[in-house]
Amino acid sequence: MSHPLGVSRPDLEVTDLPTPEEVFKVSKIGPKELFKYAVGPSLIALGISIGSGEWLLGPLSVGQYGFVGVGWVIVVSALLQTFYNVECSRYVLATGETPVVGWGRVPPGWMLWVPLSVLIVIFAFIAGGWAASAGQGVYALVHGVPPAATDLEPRWWAVGLLVLVFLITAAARRISRALELANWVMVGTVLLALLAVNLLVVPFSQWWEGIRGFLTPAAPPAGITATQLGALAGFTALASGLNWYVMGHYRDKGYGMGYRVGYLSGLRGERRAVMASGVTFPDDDRNRALWRRWYRLLMVDMWGVFFVGAILGMLLPTILMAHAVTLSGGERPTRANVPTFVAGALGDQYGQVVFSIALVIGVLVLFSTQLGIFEAMVRVTTDAANATSPRLRRLIEGDPRRFYYPFMILLLVVISFVIFQSLPVGLVEWSANMSNLGALLYPFLLMYLNSKLPRPARPRPWHYVILVLNFLFFGFFFLNFIADFVGDPLVTF
Repeated sequence: MSHPLGVSRPDLEVTDLPTPEEVFKVSKIGPKELFKYAVGPSLIALGISIGSGEWLLGPLSVGQYGFVGVGWVIVVSALLQTFYNVECSRYVLATGETPVVGWGRVPPGWMLWVPLSVLIVIFAFIAGGWAASAGQGVYALVHGVPPAATDLEPRWWAVGLLVLVFLITAAARRISRALELANWVMVGTVLLALLAVNLLVVPFSQWWEGIRGFLTPAAPPAGITATQLGALAGFTALASGLNWYVMGHYRDKGYGMGYRVGYLSGLRGERRAVMASGVTFPDDDRNRALWRRWYRLLMVDMWGVFFVGAILGMLLPTILMAHAVTLSGGERPTRANVPTFVAGALGDQYGQVVFSIALVIGVLVLFSTQLGIFEAMVRVTTDAANATSPRLRRLIEGDPRRFYYPFMILLLVVISFVIFQSLPVGLVEWSANMSNLGALLYPFLLMYLNSKLPRPARPRPWHYVILVLNFLFFGFFFLNFIADFVGDPLVTF
């Protein structure tokens, strides 16, 4: 028995959904088991999320233009992206296929969509601006002062951080689990430290100004460019239209049919094959009930962890930046100094200890982003190659690690070259606007795929409306960015 879905790919095998207890090897899923075992992929996404938008682009925009007209863009972007994440993950749970493999089922077929999708992801994220920005923080920690814009030493620290990403994945038994644990530590530390610093040094008036700016729709502030606002929209929460590149972690976590397909193991883990094509479930009473359970776990993971964390991750750094601007006598951050601006302003006012704490927070924020993005580029390419090339599967003898790690080394070399070519924030702004490009394509591909899932897994009609809103919101910013890049923007502020 099989379930046809789309074109140019094999039909999906049909078998029963596993129970959450079977997957997570527990007798029941209570609150403790929920957070100990079931929550996880959203943390990897959140580790990426609390990065360039939250520590660089959001604070840069707020530091230069204030909250009004900027904050509402952040909230709308986070809401739309979380809905979009749920729809991407719906496909993974129902089929066990990662989105990059699923795109190959959309007409005209995999020969267009799979290579194009890999190319878009790599083109968008290969700039390595997060590692370069984190390198500035490491330099400041080592030397006690922020680096000059022309100093190349921070770029070498950035290369070292990329090597550390490789070592983390190489030391893992199960790569997704290693990323989850790393992000539990980094994201937890960042949010708690930011909350503590904000409560200690930021006056209530600036807290209220930030919250009010998030909740008040207003025209964008005069002077902000289409590229800046589009970058802020694109990298609030995650990566707008390209968020799908992270959702494959639900397969490796074992959510739904992902448990039947396999996962990428690390060098220390046992050899695991990953099926080239997915599986799905029959439409019967037992599987309908199990689907509802898996979907509820997904909603907890996405809305309870990712969305709440993304909003806090943007609010706390931006109000801290607003306070830093006040402390510096009105001096505003620039694209060159934004990675260390807050630390410098707090250090001048409160001393070297606070300066160091702010730098450590910044390094953790940006490193967690680069960790997730660097690994995801390798993961997406590995999944795409494994699914579409029988010759490669024979060459690697069914062990995806034989492709994954050599490709990671190749990508490390390329990114190490790229990060010497531009200012870190400039690299990140480029990546963010390239993410908005995905919103012109993937909501429609997703609607096609999800409409053909087994009936219990199909979206409700209003879910399609939300996907169209993603297309309109982020697509507008991308088109405005391109118009601005080649001449005059469509809309000026």
